[in-house]
Amino acid sequence: MAKVLKFSVVLSACVLLGAVAHAANYEFMAAPATDLNRVFRLDKATGEIGACQFGLTDEGSIGVTLCYKPGDGAGPQAPSEYGLVASRHEREGGVFRVDLRTGAMSICYVLKQAVVCTPPNK
Repeated sequence: MAKVLKFSVVLSACVLLGAVAHAANYEFMAAPATDLNRVFRLDKATGEIGACQFGLTDEGSIGVTLCYKPGDGAGPQAPSEYGLVASRHEREGGVFRVDLRTGAMSICYVLKQAVVCTPPNK
């Protein structure tokens, strides 16, 4: 009985640690624009980036979450380690996607109902 209990505790700890490690796959950052309620989401391993923001409905309900899927340049990139950086420009609607291993950067923003990113450069 003690062996079963010990195995169960170890198994539970492994599952919990795996869930914690898996939970750190995304980074979130608000656009610097002070009049924009947009948040960007980055997959830190693939570089894929999307965005969501609050929107009002015509029915007068509490509102909806409007999300923009990855478009040109915002899809998965070469495997690496990616991060987000916001400029300090108060009217900037986009964020920089940075490759932390190579130093390459792209600016990503919403255009025509999708998130788009410029080609990486350094």
